[in-house]
Amino acid sequence: MSAKPTPPKKLNIGLLKRILSYSKPYQSLFISTILITITLSALAIVRPLLINKMLNTVGATSATDPHFLQDFEKTNYINQMGLILVGVLLIEAFLQFLNINLTNLLGQNIVKDLRSQVFTHILKLKNTYFDTTPVGTLVTRAVSDIESLSDVFSQGFIVICGDILMLVIFISAMFYTNWAIALVALSSIPLLFVATNLFKNGVKKTFTEVRNAVANLNAFTNEHITGMRIVQLFNRETIEYEKFKEINDKHKKANIRSIWYYSVFFPVVEILSAVSIALFIWFAGVNANTYNIKLGDITFFIMMINMVFRPIRMLADRLNTLQMGVVAAERVFKVIDTNEVIEDHGTKLTTHLKGKIEFKNVWFAYNAEHYILKNVSFTIESGKTVGIIGATGAGKSSIINLISRFYDINKGEILMDDVSIKNYQLNALRQSVGVVLQDVFLFNDSILNNITLHNEDITKEHVIFAAKEIGIHDFIMALPNDYHYQVNERGASLSSGQRQLIAFVRAYIYNPPIFVLDEATSSIDLETEKLIQKASVEMAKNRTSIIIAHRLTTIEHADSIIIMEKGEIIEQGDLQHLKQQKQSVLNTLLKHG
Repeated sequence: MSAKPTPPKKLNIGLLKRILSYSKPYQSLFISTILITITLSALAIVRPLLINKMLNTVGATSATDPHFLQDFEKTNYINQMGLILVGVLLIEAFLQFLNINLTNLLGQNIVKDLRSQVFTHILKLKNTYFDTTPVGTLVTRAVSDIESLSDVFSQGFIVICGDILMLVIFISAMFYTNWAIALVALSSIPLLFVATNLFKNGVKKTFTEVRNAVANLNAFTNEHITGMRIVQLFNRETIEYEKFKEINDKHKKANIRSIWYYSVFFPVVEILSAVSIALFIWFAGVNANTYNIKLGDITFFIMMINMVFRPIRMLADRLNTLQMGVVAAERVFKVIDTNEVIEDHGTKLTTHLKGKIEFKNVWFAYNAEHYILKNVSFTIESGKTVGIIGATGAGKSSIINLISRFYDINKGEILMDDVSIKNYQLNALRQSVGVVLQDVFLFNDSILNNITLHNEDITKEHVIFAAKEIGIHDFIMALPNDYHYQVNERGASLSSGQRQLIAFVRAYIYNPPIFVLDEATSSIDLETEKLIQKASVEMAKNRTSIIIAHRLTTIEHADSIIIMEKGEIIEQGDLQHLKQQKQSVLNTLLKHG
């Protein structure tokens, strides 16, 4: 269940450029954050320089010193410098406030756009993609991985550029003030870079492990909450809990390993900072006269040592944040770049579709090694009802999936009104095929919205009329809030029969020219089945109907019956004709009746 951790990679510049390209719609916001960051980096040196100058001036006792002031002048000077320092501090605080808000606003806008793009792309993917990709993994990609991209802007790229610029300014100011003292004060920097590099590489690996662990945890939790009824039905609670404990434990250990690197790195930085300050104080004490070191210089360099070490320490963390954002982006872009999309190049509409369906030598496989349908050919004339029967795995439901183009065929051709279904606009094609599946999915929404799917063209009056036709209106009115009754996720608060009836109304309300029942009566009681059979007969009038059934009684009224076995059609015709055929065909009918 757990994924092998991805080895640390170097920063992918091409991928970073692609991330930054999403800031183009917000170019003014992006430029503003950069300008504010540069301004903040430049302002950061102002306060230490002012304090250095103020202390050197106040501490000057000799009239020959160019900073010397009389006692009565010092008070005014200190007051003036104090006001300037407060002013600079307020400006810095205001710019930091703006910078934090603007960088986060930029990041969240990009996250919103990218998440919309990902979800839009997911809506277009083939069913084969969902067959092989866990739901929890897709949720992780669309939610938490994309959220990590916000950090690329709020804590990553822009802030890193500001930190590097700040370091250049700080170190330049230190060497300009006193190059000898600067060399001593920065003597431990090489050790800091070594520690930073070790920390960056170590925590990068653990962050990757954490991301993989999160994806595994999401996938496992989503799958087992969805399938909780099966877990409880087969008394698998203890076993599945042990599996969850193992995955959860790996997630915990990955987080602890990343915290361990922080717990070592930050104290090392503090020790190196203290060593630099100690070396500087020792050097200043021994060589104060030689290098003309004053009180302001001592204060300035102590401040600068702390200010130099802080961005270097944060730089390692921010580089990892940037790297993790890029890794997350790589996963998100992998979803966006997948080519498992149903091609929608059709231009033909289905406005006047009559409903004739023709399969010509159709071959289809979910994977290239195993064909589900093998050279299938049949024709369903417009307005006719055809029943399809066969054992599990015979390929019945695959036929329905292909008509609606949830999958594309490998070989052959599918025609609708003598036109290839690929020539129809995909949305129009699917709107023309009303399907009631065996496994009904209802959203966590009202019954009304589950029927209309928020289509504003369908009024409540239309829904009530359709529900009365199906025979479900009285049942709905008996529920609290009737048509506004809130259905739990997947319709858990309703019986399987009730869910089937709601799904039947949902298909019926769109009045499609082609109507499909995919074993829709297999999990309901006989009374409910009679309701659906009655409604399906009415629905079949003046439209093409395909009924996939597991009971012969469900398709007795069909104009034609197709019998399938192992992906092939072994016989087709009306019920009377089939009963006159081979005994093996009759046995197949009886087996499914």
